[in-house]
Amino acid sequence: MPHALPATKLDSATPSEIAINAQPRVPEADPTLGIPVATSWQGKPRPNNRLVTIGDSLTHGFQSGAVFNTDLSYPAIIAYELGWYRSFRFPTYNGAGGIPLNIELLLRDLAQRYGQHVDLWEVPLALFRLRQSMDEIEDYWERGPGSASPIGGRLNHNLGVYGWDLGDTLVKTADSCRTAIGTPKDDPVIQIVQNNGERAALRVLPCTPDTARQMTVFDAAEQLGKDFGDGDPEHGIETLVIFLGANNALPTVTQLDVAWSGDGYDDPAHKNRFTVWRPSHFAAELARIADRVRPIRARHIIWCTVPHVTVAPIARGIGAKIEPGSRYFPYYTRPWISDRTFNPKRDPYITSQQARAVDSAIDQYNDVITDMVRAERRAGRDWYVVDIAGMLDRLAARRYTEDLLARPDWWTPYPLPPELQALRPLPDSRFLTSDGNTRATGGLFSLDGVHPTTIGYGLIAQEIINVMQLAGVTFLHPDGRTPRTGPITVDFARLLQRDTLVNRPPGNLTAGLDIIGWADQAGDVLRRVLPFRIF
Repeated sequence: MPHALPATKLDSATPSEIAINAQPRVPEADPTLGIPVATSWQGKPRPNNRLVTIGDSLTHGFQSGAVFNTDLSYPAIIAYELGWYRSFRFPTYNGAGGIPLNIELLLRDLAQRYGQHVDLWEVPLALFRLRQSMDEIEDYWERGPGSASPIGGRLNHNLGVYGWDLGDTLVKTADSCRTAIGTPKDDPVIQIVQNNGERAALRVLPCTPDTARQMTVFDAAEQLGKDFGDGDPEHGIETLVIFLGANNALPTVTQLDVAWSGDGYDDPAHKNRFTVWRPSHFAAELARIADRVRPIRARHIIWCTVPHVTVAPIARGIGAKIEPGSRYFPYYTRPWISDRTFNPKRDPYITSQQARAVDSAIDQYNDVITDMVRAERRAGRDWYVVDIAGMLDRLAARRYTEDLLARPDWWTPYPLPPELQALRPLPDSRFLTSDGNTRATGGLFSLDGVHPTTIGYGLIAQEIINVMQLAGVTFLHPDGRTPRTGPITVDFARLLQRDTLVNRPPGNLTAGLDIIGWADQAGDVLRRVLPFRIF
């Protein structure tokens, strides 16, 4: 059993409104929250808009420092299982390994040139090659083919944009993104794609006709909801999924800095100085989003909870747990910094007190989300909550799986699907490593230490699919006509074939991450690559 929280363990900089939790929040097991909603749908769902998603990088399909395989995002996986993939519209980023910087591609390039181990005399050459690759990628997206403005077309169904927090979704448009981009500068030192978040967003947002350039993602979803055709005369969208809020706390671990929101938290020009939102500020922005969602004509609306950001291996716990039964380590720093070499006078970190405070704030975020869904269900709306935070807590290897004393009463291991249970070692939440030939640890998080691998996205898709089934959504076979029966399960065999990090990880992971670590120390590369309001 976890110990009670001693008063001396509180972080003095934490706002008083944060309810510091000794015990982690109990996940919501019932997506309906025990509140029945009477529904009487008219006609069949509109076949053109069976699934629409609004979110951040987790919805966009970000992986290993870039958005590239958007056909393997969790929305695309759901669309495949719906038998509706060919009609599902999503942005693509096929050039230069994606945007802004594909760490997997860089490591494979280094492995091809220098082998699995980089000798000391080869380090300058490897760093030069890394810089050269980054320059080529920068040129592709800033001045090359990737800089071309998207040609207009029909509205996307996947409206996720990496790096966006709650407030961004309410105000950012194609016009505002174009204005932010301006004229790129070829920085000879920091060779990261300038305004890469805005460049990526232009492929998501409506761009034509001219009036569409001022549409937010909620405007786009509302327009899709009006597309009735010969289907349901009241709901143009069958299922709308909203997965937002992670970027209101995630910079604490990507930047290793805890800066609580204050005045200006809702001002796009000033909010970048904050890395974690106070629950009251989160609630205020969520209320504005709920006001934008209610008019959208969707049969079913699913809200995802915010994951605990300290579970992600981008911030590695250093040393032994602070006390028996605790889920926290004394310090959290970069994954390539070992216990032996860590020096708090030199290396970036957050403390156990800060990590606990951030997690407690996220617990309050999720209470706000849950309370909102509860109120809307009582008002007769077919809204649901899927507890992604609880799912990832049940997969947290160093926090709970390996530490029996830290497990709360409600904790049980997350049941991996048979295809993943057959893997050795079992995929877990630790940072991905390789023994030179095969995966040695990890498997659920990609090489940026924040975003899922392909099978990790499959687990998120399965959780949402379970709720869609509960809502009565009909899933079809790939022919798009024949209904599927029984529990709908994600085709993890298909995902494993596409998951290069799990079935064929770069053999130079250890040496390659050392190089990226050196580059990060020299040029702050990691903080500039990970997409959390820092561009």
